[in-house]
Amino acid sequence: MTLSLRQLEVHVGPHRLLGPLDLDLVSGQCLGVVGESGSGKSLTALSLLGLLPAGLRATGALAHDGADIVLTSRLHAALRGRAVGWVPQDPLAALHPLRTVGAQMRETLRAYDHPDAQARDLLERVQLSDPEAALKRFPHQFSGGQRQRIAIALALCSRPRYLIADEPTSALDARIAREVLDLLDALRREDGLGLMLISHDLPLVGAYAEQVLVLRRGDVVERGATRDVFANPQHAYTRELIATDTLPFVGGPSGPTASASMGQELGPEDPPTPEGPPTGPAPLLRAEAMRMHYPRAPTPALDDVSLTLHRGEGLALLGESGSGKSTLGRAILRLLRGAQGRVWLDDVELTALKGASLRAIRKRIGVVFQDPYASLDPRMRVADIVSEPLRIHGIGDTASRLAKAGELLSAVGLDPGMAARYPHQFSGGQRQRIAIARALACDPDLLVCDEAVSALDAHHRREILALLATLKRERGLALLFVTHDLAAAAAVAERIAVLEAGRIVEIGDADDVLRNPRHAHTRALVAARAL
Repeated sequence: MTLSLRQLEVHVGPHRLLGPLDLDLVSGQCLGVVGESGSGKSLTALSLLGLLPAGLRATGALAHDGADIVLTSRLHAALRGRAVGWVPQDPLAALHPLRTVGAQMRETLRAYDHPDAQARDLLERVQLSDPEAALKRFPHQFSGGQRQRIAIALALCSRPRYLIADEPTSALDARIAREVLDLLDALRREDGLGLMLISHDLPLVGAYAEQVLVLRRGDVVERGATRDVFANPQHAYTRELIATDTLPFVGGPSGPTASASMGQELGPEDPPTPEGPPTGPAPLLRAEAMRMHYPRAPTPALDDVSLTLHRGEGLALLGESGSGKSTLGRAILRLLRGAQGRVWLDDVELTALKGASLRAIRKRIGVVFQDPYASLDPRMRVADIVSEPLRIHGIGDTASRLAKAGELLSAVGLDPGMAARYPHQFSGGQRQRIAIARALACDPDLLVCDEAVSALDAHHRREILALLATLKRERGLALLFVTHDLAAAAAVAERIAVLEAGRIVEIGDADDVLRNPRHAHTRALVAARAL
């Protein structure tokens, strides 16, 4: 069986955004669709699903098993679900936050006249641990990898013949990304699914797809057998993608405290504070005995973690999904209820502050989140987004705030003339630059980045990492960089702290930790990236 598109084009008004494009989804085969942010990958998927946003118009010929189907017709809509399943990029955004996983799966099964009992079987099939208990839990109670498995199970509820996986691993660490793709590959083989794998991660596509389609700014620049395209790319853009997809471990930033701790492994009997007696200047940030235990979770998310961070230094919190790295970052920022421990910024204890006092000191801390599209208000112009922290803290008047917004946009490599635009008018990399500009609005001493480059393609990831390294160096920022990406950690951080199961198991000079990992978990992380 085959699902085919011929001469697909997507327009907004008179402007062509995508195409002309031809593709075939064949039962039992995997088609990889690759390209940078804004290349048209997701537009291709939405066109196949008949889910293009309002204002966009698709033209072309759609055929299923030789039968012609008019795009956007009722017959096209009928393919959605029954014939074509969809695994979205962000499962947390796609899953209903106020309904249990079981309720959502049973609703989908009933819509396609399948028995409720299949919900447990599907969760077991996607290798989710304790599926019976999982049915009773809510999406936020799962890790990123677990939520992606749930999204796959939901897509399978309708027993589709084809499955579109749109960037299914962009926010996952290397090991879990491999597990999710191994699962999709097993489903492809066992059920004869036609799989469309959309990704900016070329090595992963190369490992799983038989055919590949390379998109650039809405145009197909190369297509063919994946092995042939990757071994001998014909188009300069494909060669550029392959050349830039891997970031080296070495060549990271140098700083005043880069060699303060050399690859120190922590064992279960080690004291909770892994760093030695203070030497040199006092740290800007100090966190001691940080603990967090989420309700009903079997184990703590943070287990007696301590760290320090100096001005002008980058410290990467590195770990897999569920290791506690984001929890630690949010606990330090006072964004988690129930977190225990003490945090100081200079000699001011953040954990002792409340109300206006806490709000005032937050001027000194900038935050960049993982998904800039979710963290930027879609109804606000960029100038107002960037200047919002100044307004909140009562700094300057309207004219001076807007002037400062223009300066910040320029500082992060954007044209200040774009300040009147809205977030949806920018690419993913540009939106992350806007988020960084906003985080710098109050001239902070500390910048916290939570997986700030995980959803970006290789080209934009390099640009944002270079920008962060430059800002840290020029502004003397202390950078707390939460990531699962080893190469990204090396690009911006002098030191790396490796987390596993809520504890720091190794901390030290970034180059030393990645070249000569001492702890078994760190060695596993390095090995997983090399696969």
